[in-house]
Amino acid sequence: MNISSKRFIQIIIDNAYAYKGVGDIIEDKYPHIFWTPCVVHTLNLALKNVCAAKNNEPNVVAYVQCNWITEVSDVATVIKNFIMNHSMRLVMFNEYSKLKLLAIAETRFSSWIIMLKRFKVIKKGLQGMIFSDQWSLYRGDDLGKA
Repeated sequence: MNISSKRFIQIIIDNAYAYKGVGDIIEDKYPHIFWTPCVVHTLNLALKNVCAAKNNEPNVVAYVQCNWITEVSDVATVIKNFIMNHSMRLVMFNEYSKLKLLAIAETRFSSWIIMLKRFKVIKKGLQGMIFSDQWSLYRGDDLGKA
């Protein structure tokens, strides 16, 4: 099916460099069509720049004030992987929580925020699992990590 370009007024795509070039080409060829960068992608980049800043970047104040978010998400990722990568741990978790742990999109920083929100909701289930007799009897392959 061929759809006329006259039926379009705007395209919204990722704002990565290559996509911006595509948007410019479309705007040049079709002056009535406007390219708009994806707001979700833009916000993802902003969150990542603020919360995952490196200590050697110019805006060290933002790093010091927001680095705790990255540290908490790193710990949450270790916990999530520890449970999800072993069937026995996952079975125990599922007994104590009605909600599942979320797999996150590595390329999207806001996915970390969603995962952390889920951890807050499943906190009682995680605590129930850790303090259970079943967990104390569990002899996994990495007791130190457990």
